[in-house]
Amino acid sequence: MDSNEQNVPIRIVKKKSGHGGAHGGAWKVAYADFVTAMMALFIVLWIVGQSKQVKEYVAQYFKDPGAFMENTKGGGAFEYNKLSVGDRMTEDQLRRQQDSLHLQSMAQEIIQQLSGEKGLQQLAAQVKMEIVKEGLRIELLDKSDSFFFDVGTATLKPEAQAVLEVIARELGKLPNKVILEGHTDSRPYSRSDGYTNFELSADRANSARRLLVTHGVDSKRIDEVRGYADTRLKNSKDPLDVTNRRISIVVKFAEGQHR
Repeated sequence: MDSNEQNVPIRIVKKKSGHGGAHGGAWKVAYADFVTAMMALFIVLWIVGQSKQVKEYVAQYFKDPGAFMENTKGGGAFEYNKLSVGDRMTEDQLRRQQDSLHLQSMAQEIIQQLSGEKGLQQLAAQVKMEIVKEGLRIELLDKSDSFFFDVGTATLKPEAQAVLEVIARELGKLPNKVILEGHTDSRPYSRSDGYTNFELSADRANSARRLLVTHGVDSKRIDEVRGYADTRLKNSKDPLDVTNRRISIVVKFAEGQHR
């Protein structure tokens, strides 16, 4: 090697990457995380809107996926049927909500009519209505100075008949089945022939049934007539309270009346 070659300087060239920043791969990771988060959000929102049974199946899967898959092994038909049950439950709940609104509307109409008719305004306070498990419960409660029945009998007083006529007119507009219940307080009542508060409460419920049918309620819609005596007190703290003497009319939810 001659002296001229030794004196030639060595140049080192550094090349920079021409594709960085937005053209790199980091954005793909961020986008994947975003998509995953959105999927999780949609799944949570979907679960929240499902029936209780569907939620239970999802919870069982996440608690023990292996056991869940083992239990559902053998075909999608099993899982489909389970979800179908959940769907039907949701539809039943929707129908019950709609039926509940109809019954509440009828209850308001009854109160308005009672409050608007001369001679029935004061009695309107003795009519209590609420949505219960079976449907709409309408109760005619006795007061110390106002009885719906003659003492010890199943004979309806004129004011009781007037109230029941208003109720009958509204009940006649709906197809729902009806249950009549009679209740007494705990005052002992018995006759030598064995007639007790059970018979009295059942006879009073039957008297109310006859009047409802006479004033527009189809007799085929009467589902039951019950006599409870004092076994279901309104005021359990005072078994002798007059409010325990009452007639209950239960307008059943339409979706449960064929069961």
